[in-house]
Amino acid sequence: MAAANPSAFNTRDEILRVGRELVQTRSYLGFSFQDVADAVGVRKASLYHHFPTKEALGIEVLKEAAQAFDAWAARRAGAPAERLDAYFRMYRNGLQAGSAVCPAGALVPGWACINEDLQAAVQGLRQAQVRWLAGVLGELGRDAPTAQRQAAWIYATCQGALITARMSGRVRDFDEVTTQLRAVLLD
Repeated sequence: MAAANPSAFNTRDEILRVGRELVQTRSYLGFSFQDVADAVGVRKASLYHHFPTKEALGIEVLKEAAQAFDAWAARRAGAPAERLDAYFRMYRNGLQAGSAVCPAGALVPGWACINEDLQAAVQGLRQAQVRWLAGVLGELGRDAPTAQRQAAWIYATCQGALITARMSGRVRDFDEVTTQLRAVLLD
């Protein structure tokens, strides 16, 4: 079997990186395939070799984000309160509070304009995070229904805090929200 073309793999990775950056900073509806091609330095037609549609690129960006979250969650050890703090830091630093938003949250403004597969990828990323958060809250002594409700609340609050910080350009706005959220959950 012949080895894969390393430049094709690198081009695909670069397309994904640029796609994620554009989703997080412009929203899914705020960029075109031409924008991706220009940023990567390839012809627009070359993108179709790696991704047949913009939707396919969006799904792959979300799939990559879900895999990154799963890997992140698997590395979390320690007390539940420490893992909850780590989740807030992951949002703050990993998702670039003040300058970007979560890839899942970036697709919501155009929800009615995106296809069902892309919607399912967004929902899958949300479900993975809510499920993880519910597990952490269960370890903090919440019963299963309460843990599930509070996990959904944490997720929604972090998404809103990212959007607020993006609007203002101030990480401090994200920090203020999560400080209050932490106080309610852990005090």
